[in-house]
Amino acid sequence: MRIKLTAADSFALGVGLPWELPLETWPDELLVQMPRGISRNVVRFVHGDGDTVFALKEVPERVALREYELLRTLRDRGLPSVEAVGLVTGRISPEGRPLMTILVTRYLERAMPYRVLFEGGDPLARGDKLLDALVDLLIRLHIAGFYWGDCSLSNTLFRRDAGRLAAYLVDAETGELHPEMSDGMRAYDVELARLNMAGELMDLAAGPGLPDGFDPLAVAEEMEVRYHRLWHELTRDEVFGPEEQYRVQTRIKALNDFGFDVEELDLVTADDLPNRVPGRREGLRLVMRPKVVEAGHHKRRLHQLTGLDAEENQSRQLLNDIRRFKARLELAEGRPLPEGAAAHRWLHEIYAPLLDAVPEDLRGKLDDPELYFQVLEHRWYLSEAQGRDVGTAAALSDYIDKVLRRLPDRPVIPAEEPWPEP
Repeated sequence: MRIKLTAADSFALGVGLPWELPLETWPDELLVQMPRGISRNVVRFVHGDGDTVFALKEVPERVALREYELLRTLRDRGLPSVEAVGLVTGRISPEGRPLMTILVTRYLERAMPYRVLFEGGDPLARGDKLLDALVDLLIRLHIAGFYWGDCSLSNTLFRRDAGRLAAYLVDAETGELHPEMSDGMRAYDVELARLNMAGELMDLAAGPGLPDGFDPLAVAEEMEVRYHRLWHELTRDEVFGPEEQYRVQTRIKALNDFGFDVEELDLVTADDLPNRVPGRREGLRLVMRPKVVEAGHHKRRLHQLTGLDAEENQSRQLLNDIRRFKARLELAEGRPLPEGAAAHRWLHEIYAPLLDAVPEDLRGKLDDPELYFQVLEHRWYLSEAQGRDVGTAAALSDYIDKVLRRLPDRPVIPAEEPWPEP
């Protein structure tokens, strides 16, 4: 047997676990019950060092090796996916029977399967947020040349992200990496996603039920429409005149607002375009072809300024709060302030004190950036209702009493009620 583990906090898994037993027979005292979706494979969760949890999936060796490499590559490229940290190959049962390989991934903290969102009545599952998160994930993967081959809600995990959802790829068994994806491959991947999504939502409708007016087929079709609309916006050519250079920055800002960066600009004269109208003089008009790369514009900027790790939309909101704080400081002190200096003061004078004021037993209900954002939102709602700024201290106190204490702890699925096999 060979145990390959690449993360320091996963080394404890190498000893003390019954690798010689089929995963489905492992004793309950070794396992951790975590939220999970439907899977065609046996999946179990175990503790690593400290509070870290790892997911173990039992699959044929060829499949495990391939998925391990794909997940590692996706993470290296900064794409939203779970982190593969190990493989256990060459397993033999006490009776001498070969056992399948176990793929080890790090459990995504505070992540939720779509079933938990719907069955828990989470409002984020009822609106457009679920669709936008899945579309955003699929487009990021396609831009990177990754063909999923089995995009579905079951193969995705969701995390709260400043009033929205961020989606992460969980299962890459059918994935393929290409230098560039053809339109045909993208269209087929989106079609598979639509069919899978419709089936999963109809399954929920026949079981636990869906919110009133929630049509599985219409929602799945809307996902496909949103994908093609966003893809067009991100990749379309745009023609500018020589006197319209300001529009280049406007387009870049629009792409940033979608959560994407621009790697480089390809500016050519319109005369060089293959679809130029013969006989028409185009002069020196220019075409911008943005080469869109992986997400993270706001996330990277927040980390550069503060060292904080947050989701993309959380980062956007925190950066806005830093800008507001910077403007107030400049007004009060009568001098300009570098963004880095303002961010440092915001971190130590605003962000950290607010979180420190939250009771320790409640801090784990939400991650820190989401908790901070929720308090800001609560302050805004209270101020609107009262017609005055209620202040952060009052908003925090009210939020803790009326919202945070009522939020559930990390959801747990009982061992005796596993998700049914598809």
